[in-house]
Amino acid sequence: MSLLRRCLTALLCAVFLAGGMVSLAVAAARLPGRDWLVRGALLCQDPAAAVAVSWPVPMEKPRPGSPSQSPAPAATASSAPSATPQPEPAAEEQPAPTPEATATPLPSAAPEIENPGAIRAETFAQGSGDGYVTLGAGSIRNLTQYSDADLRAAVTTPSLPFDVEVNSDEPQVLILHTHATETYQTWPDLVYDPDFTARTRNTALNMCVVGEKMAEVLNAAGINTLHDTTLHDSPSYTESYDRSYATTQAYLEKYPSIKVVLDVHRDAIEDSDGTRVKPLCTVGGEDTAQVMIIAGCDNGSSISLPNWRLNLRFAAAWEEAMESRTSGLTRPVMCAYRYYNQDLTTGSLLIEIGGHANTVAEAVRAGQYAAEALAVLLGGHLD
Repeated sequence: MSLLRRCLTALLCAVFLAGGMVSLAVAAARLPGRDWLVRGALLCQDPAAAVAVSWPVPMEKPRPGSPSQSPAPAATASSAPSATPQPEPAAEEQPAPTPEATATPLPSAAPEIENPGAIRAETFAQGSGDGYVTLGAGSIRNLTQYSDADLRAAVTTPSLPFDVEVNSDEPQVLILHTHATETYQTWPDLVYDPDFTARTRNTALNMCVVGEKMAEVLNAAGINTLHDTTLHDSPSYTESYDRSYATTQAYLEKYPSIKVVLDVHRDAIEDSDGTRVKPLCTVGGEDTAQVMIIAGCDNGSSISLPNWRLNLRFAAAWEEAMESRTSGLTRPVMCAYRYYNQDLTTGSLLIEIGGHANTVAEAVRAGQYAAEALAVLLGGHLD
């Protein structure tokens, strides 16, 4: 009887011991490093099974907030060569850079637009007869009460009303933009998005990119040129001419050597049915926006431009230089009762580079050709 009790006691102890080991294995599976605890428990129960199991290699979790590790960089010359090529390290994500000024349109084609508007191209011809003054190349459109003969007399003097010093260390030309946010199409398709205001603060797409090209050409030709990229019409369009006037005055006070002030804009031409018109010519087989100079005129009361004839003389000379070098590039100079801050120098003009239906690339090309002609007119040297 005593032997039987001892056998039963040993059997019960074995059962309790087995159950405890199983419980220990289950609990360990929920703890950090559980793989090795489970291995130990299983080793106690069945050493052969423990050896046969394939155990995963533990992975270290990244710390909260820290980036996950990138693949190791390629071996340097002092490292042992690898038998297999190593993957390139993953590039670290960088914030998107500010677009640089570029003449390349961003989209290659128009996106899908609900109810798109139509665009048509037109090459504007030079004028003649009443209301026009014909130049050696190009013309002036007379929108004033002065006679055509009066305007013709104002532009017959061959010399410019100022002297520009080539290769000077002092600035000679200032380019700025009263309406800097004016922009163009970014695709060549002859459709536009009616919801797009044709304005942007992106200097790679607005008037600043055209002004930058013009300044680049003039500086390369030895005409020391400054380019101001102030967005005078942003955030408020009203009083933008007051702001650009103050900017110009500040430059002239700091650099009295400046003789020429160019306010570079773009036009906006539409037919009565809403079709947008882009003034276009072809130069060297490439579509190029046409340009138009605007020279203001004194009206004896609200518009005071006592030296308007001198500005007009400069406009006529630039018109002739552009049209003689690049036939078809220009529309007639507009002489009208416009102020446009043109009382600050005798070389102050506004120039429209294309219109809101032209592409950025067409406008930049036009700015380049206009600046090349101006460089030659001012005595600069083109490569």
